[in-house]
Amino acid sequence: MDAYDEDPRGPQAPDGSAGTRLPEDPPQPPPPPPPAPSAAGDRPRTGVAALSPRYQIGAALALAAVAVAACVHLLMVFLSLAPANTVTKQHGKAIEEWVYPEFEQNWKLFAPNPLQQNIAVQVRAEVRVKDGGLRTTGWTDLSAQDGAAIDGNPVPSHAQQNELRRAWDFFAATHGTDNRPVGMRGSLSEQYLRRIVVMRLYRDDATGPGGVIQRVQVRSMTTNVQPPSWSRERVSDKPVYRLMPWWTPTADEAAGGVR
Repeated sequence: MDAYDEDPRGPQAPDGSAGTRLPEDPPQPPPPPPPAPSAAGDRPRTGVAALSPRYQIGAALALAAVAVAACVHLLMVFLSLAPANTVTKQHGKAIEEWVYPEFEQNWKLFAPNPLQQNIAVQVRAEVRVKDGGLRTTGWTDLSAQDGAAIDGNPVPSHAQQNELRRAWDFFAATHGTDNRPVGMRGSLSEQYLRRIVVMRLYRDDATGPGGVIQRVQVRSMTTNVQPPSWSRERVSDKPVYRLMPWWTPTADEAAGGVR
């Protein structure tokens, strides 16, 4: 066969003439898709999650036992340092066996201890009235007045909360049981307390119109805080009074100059 018998549909040579037909290339497969990002569940597990379920249960039980032991230990140490209460009275032996001697503490958790008594400061006065006579007022509970001013008040003043209370604490700390001053600060604490009670009497108009305070007398009334209803502890509910001698205010105090 000559060149004219070649397939006219074959590829053309560069000069336009029919060239030799080349075999067709086989089709190429499509490229594989990119790998999808692995889900969180497919990531390798670490820690307790890498353990088998049986060991996971064992680890959970061990952690629970350690937590319970730590809580029991903290509770025992707390009770050994806390003031005497119903729990320590009933289980004091068990608490001591747990704490001593390995876990003994030589510091106090409460400093000072929570108050177990209510102390009220009361005052009365000997007043000289306009006609020149003398009269003695009844007892005025100054602590009750402060309590009424604080109760329901979201922002009570510092004076309402602490002035009278701290003055009495100062006086009691610097005087003996016979009400005599102990040390150089005793007379200062007496003067401070006397000025407060005189000022309060004048402010509340306890002297009456034109009255002038000649002497004042202070006393404290102490009552025990009653235990809760579920406690078997019994304390006296009778008030105990501590009576101060009559004090004579200075001239400026008697005239109301410290109001």
